[in-house]
Amino acid sequence: MSDLATYLLSGLALAGSFALVGSGIVVVYRVTHVLNFAQGSFVVFGAFLSQTFRQLGLPPGLSELAAVVVVGLIGFVVGAVAIGKPGTHPMTSLLITLGMSLVAAAVIIAVWGQNPVSPAGISGTVRLFGAEIETQRLLTLAVAVVTLAAMSLLFTRTDIGRALTAAASNPRAARLVGIDTRVMGLLSFTIAGVLGGLAGVLIAPTTAVSVTSDLPFVLSALAAAVFGGLRSPWMTFVGALVLGVTGQLVAGYANGSYQTQIALIMMLVIMIARSRSFTAEEAK
Repeated sequence: MSDLATYLLSGLALAGSFALVGSGIVVVYRVTHVLNFAQGSFVVFGAFLSQTFRQLGLPPGLSELAAVVVVGLIGFVVGAVAIGKPGTHPMTSLLITLGMSLVAAAVIIAVWGQNPVSPAGISGTVRLFGAEIETQRLLTLAVAVVTLAAMSLLFTRTDIGRALTAAASNPRAARLVGIDTRVMGLLSFTIAGVLGGLAGVLIAPTTAVSVTSDLPFVLSALAAAVFGGLRSPWMTFVGALVLGVTGQLVAGYANGSYQTQIALIMMLVIMIARSRSFTAEEAK
């Protein structure tokens, strides 16, 4: 029973990281209608940069904050390349983000190599429901929930959030009232970078991150985002819960190497289910 509780709690923590990455995909898609396949690279950059800043002597907390800020800037650069030219078709921008993820992998290998990193995090464990879980994993879940709540407030209660929503729902009308849709798109990529970097600095202390970690994260995050219709951060979180808990149960009772395949299968199932629901809504 304690093993089951451990897997469930670990799955919840993993869901927090998937939700952060998936919410970055959601933010960009809501504003630009572009699927950002470089989102997984933001996670890897966050992990490696936090390790580097630690080695340079920055204290804990400040090194992670610096890493998140830098990854936010990387997100801005990706956005500038993907949507910087007016009139770029979303499919073209998608392919550009895919190409940028390959460039990011080359940069990571050139600067840090291919060895995984796992910087120090918060030490200690917490006993819940008869199971021991690392404090760092609980921190990941807590930060994810707070961040999703902040994002909801951003989109519903702030002028910037309303401008982001307007740029997504009706770009022409937004431009007529003075909203620069290109700036809003770049802001969405920057937010995505911050969310990806935050996920990276939170995940790395408990799960070693390497240059090849971007694919599993972006696949799982995309599956969670699709569950939310690529619109809702909270529904993305629900999808992340399903993926995270299922992945940990598979890793615990079967074989951890199947987690990516499980994510692919579940993403396919979710996309089929969501497509049917969209078709039903359109038919009404």
